Amino acid sequence: MSSKDWKQKEAAMLLLIEEIVNIESGTFVKSGVDLVAAKLGSLYKEIGFQVDVQEQKERGNNLVITHPEAQHPEILIIAHMDTVFPAGTVAERPFSRDEKYAYGPGVFDMKASQITTLYAIKYLQEKGSDSYKNVRIILNSDEEVGSVHSRSLIEQYAELSKYALIVEPCDEDGTLVTGRRGGGKYYLTVTGVAAHSGAEPEKGRSAIAELAHKIIKLHALTDAEAGVHVNVGVIGGGTSSNTIAPHAFANIDVRMETKAQAEELDRSIREICSRVDVVGTSLELQGGITRPPMIKNELTEELLSIVQEEALKLGEKLHDKKVGSGSDGNITSSVGIATIDALGPKGGKAHSKDEYLVIESLVPRTKLLAHVIERLTNREQ
Repeated sequence: MSSKDWKQKEAAMLLLIEEIVNIESGTFVKSGVDLVAAKLGSLYKEIGFQVDVQEQKERGNNLVITHPEAQHPEILIIAHMDTVFPAGTVAERPFSRDEKYAYGPGVFDMKASQITTLYAIKYLQEKGSDSYKNVRIILNSDEEVGSVHSRSLIEQYAELSKYALIVEPCDEDGTLVTGRRGGGKYYLTVTGVAAHSGAEPEKGRSAIAELAHKIIKLHALTDAEAGVHVNVGVIGGGTSSNTIAPHAFANIDVRMETKAQAEELDRSIREICSRVDVVGTSLELQGGITRPPMIKNELTEELLSIVQEEALKLGEKLHDKKVGSGSDGNITSSVGIATIDALGPKGGKAHSKDEYLVIESLVPRTKLLAHVIERLTNREQ
């Protein structure tokens, strides 16, 4: 395929990226996520794929995409359709671009990856390779909040697969990700007793005071040297400054390096939140460990070598790294299959108003994904 052909494909990819970036699809905007799913589903149907819609009530629908002639696909590709941005963001700053970069909510994380994945499959079809039949694609709707509703779906198909290719975006150096810290989300609600803080404070039981005790104890679980971090990132409560607070809440984020740390951290958090410090208040804890750690192992090392070899054939030397953030690669890795992450296009500043996509990375990353799919398929035949 000529460079002119690829230039035309790059232009076509950008048009599709613009279209889906301009669909409001924050995790909690179900209607928008479903619009993105409908658009992507139609594009896959156009190239002969079967699209199974997994209906969700609280979140956007998930898609499971395979070719009708697929027998037992060994390659699982995962890309998420949701973004972190609240409703109204697209109206404030829709898709835009200059000569080098494209901008807009979710353009880098990870709507561009949706389109490079589609075009990798189309490329395989155009070159006459049947390896696209060895692929199952999951497009999920809640990765940005820990894949709570899609985790079981991912685990189900990961157990049927041999390789997981996670098309999260990469940094400007194209670095692959082979390790990630584990993480969890907890939601603590405290109920107290309201009373006038001047007239009869003795009748009140402060939910905020109880929460303060819990915050100190939770933060004390952090062990930076061991890679364990607990962060009470959002708090709220009370009704007025002269009222003993009848309610309070906290949203808690946790990170860890190992499975054993995850289990111990979960036990400790539940123990802390099982009893009150302020008599007369009560506690309710929800949530848990949402992502087990993604740990580099021999299977991943082997898959990494293949990806690096294919990249070299395309003229690029790629390295790998471990990062602190989580992705669906945490889930596939924990199931026990070889997992490589960050196979999407280059860019940076994810989750911010300055998020950007490196346009010239679209074609190379499309080619790389296609070559890896073909190499893995031929390897197993």
